[in-house]
Amino acid sequence: MQLLDVLFILIIVLAVVLGLLYYFNRKNMKKVTQAQDFIEQNKISTQIFVIDKKMEKPTPSNVTKAVYDQLPKTAKIRKMPLVKAKVGPQIVNLMCDKSVFEIMPMKKNVKVELAGIYIVKIQGTNLANKKKKTFGEKMSLKMKQMQQKSK
Repeated sequence: MQLLDVLFILIIVLAVVLGLLYYFNRKNMKKVTQAQDFIEQNKISTQIFVIDKKMEKPTPSNVTKAVYDQLPKTAKIRKMPLVKAKVGPQIVNLMCDKSVFEIMPMKKNVKVELAGIYIVKIQGTNLANKKKKTFGEKMSLKMKQMQQKSK
């Protein structure tokens, strides 16, 4: 075999792999958009009292058995942001988005948008500034404040 033959075979294999990736990406994007549409249609605003929040793997003990059975295998392996909250008179375990999880206050009443057991968004208060900051982010904020004072 010559170098040109090997190069030709390699280009064909890469084209097939890229085609498969494109196909599966489109298929997944359709599922994601359907899920987002479903969430948008079924979300309601409600008041919850956040008892606890943890990043842990879902098990039948911390999410309902019906939900656990419907989770894909990859979701069962990964840690998910789970929030234990009191919704009305009932204490339930809720799942939420990672960005919502980071700014969710503990032991406080919060108005949220719920879609089933999924917390979509926190409403009302300005909690975007209360996100935990890394050491580098804190130092850059202090530097900006010092520069503004010196002007």
